[in-house]
Amino acid sequence: MQIALAKPITSERFLNIRNRTEQICLSLNSEDVSVQPVDFVSPPKWHLAHTTWFFEEFVLTKNKSDYKIFNKDFGYYFNSYYNNVGERVLRANRGLMTRPTFKDVLDYRAHVNKNMAQFLEGEIETEIYHVIEIGLQHEQQHQELLIYDIKYILGHQISFPTLDFDVKLHPENPNQQFIKIEEGVYEIGHNEDCFCWDNELGHHKVYLHDFEISNRLVTNAEYIDFIEAGGYRDFNLWHADGWDWITNNDITQPMYWYKVSNKWMYYTLSGYKAIEPDRPVSHISFYEAFAFAQWKDMRLPTEFEWEVASKYFDYGQLWEWANSAYLPYPNYTKAEGAIGEYNGKFMVNTMVMRGASAASPQGHCRPTYRNFFAPDNRWQFSGIRLAK
Repeated sequence: MQIALAKPITSERFLNIRNRTEQICLSLNSEDVSVQPVDFVSPPKWHLAHTTWFFEEFVLTKNKSDYKIFNKDFGYYFNSYYNNVGERVLRANRGLMTRPTFKDVLDYRAHVNKNMAQFLEGEIETEIYHVIEIGLQHEQQHQELLIYDIKYILGHQISFPTLDFDVKLHPENPNQQFIKIEEGVYEIGHNEDCFCWDNELGHHKVYLHDFEISNRLVTNAEYIDFIEAGGYRDFNLWHADGWDWITNNDITQPMYWYKVSNKWMYYTLSGYKAIEPDRPVSHISFYEAFAFAQWKDMRLPTEFEWEVASKYFDYGQLWEWANSAYLPYPNYTKAEGAIGEYNGKFMVNTMVMRGASAASPQGHCRPTYRNFFAPDNRWQFSGIRLAK
């Protein structure tokens, strides 16, 4: 990871970030926090505990001499995918844990927060500061994942529960224009004195041909046109894998969309309501984004095109699919040990997304940020920007 810190790590900053994770869960009932409806959705309780385990495992147990582990079994319960650290509960089985209880997890967070606040008041080596910064950035990523998972948990219930907060999307510019970018050699990757993930390094050059890119995202109204024109029934528009995915899973519209009495409706965290035609279409898989672009006789931008053009348009409402496989940049180096497992080992069978979303924490929106998901994923806040 880039060694520069996002901001000084004070106990106040640490606790503010930690508290936001709990605030996201404030309007959940105790019955909501252990549910895992599908394997890619983690229970809210697990997120709260896993982000706590990170600081206990990588900071406190190794650097605070008087630290007492809260519960020796929690490392097994709440490790995610760090093979260097040891065995763990299988991801698909996280929802089977009604114990430890929600109260146990909140007590765990309070225990680790108290010890971390004390630790931050002392003299800390620079290398340890870097691990703490990674932990804070990691927690903020989980805050966004929490919102994805909470929406999935509530959005697949009959009663369509609402929360005391929403992730609001704003109308897109009605005047679509295509920004022209001239061919040439451009610089790609992070090259500033601030935090970034290791997958944004190293800084390098790419050659791009002439291209044009939309100044806005695809809207709900435009996507309805695609549906009603038979987009989900025309195999010519889809990758073979994408066609298998929609046929095997009976996919006929975006996630959380419903057609009732010939009217399109969707679920939001503020309730079930009529689709707003001028909002950007969201919860779209890479397969759907690709098919829509084919239907429009256009394409998705590569991640390099997106990064070069990003200074000419607004972004940050939705993560935007790029027509780029998630691969390492030239001179990419993976950190040793468990921290090195964070990004590098996922550089296969996933596609890049760029920008940020309305669910992203402040500071997690930059032109070099490389998010990545499997092409069938769409529970994240994802959208479409066209190129040609």
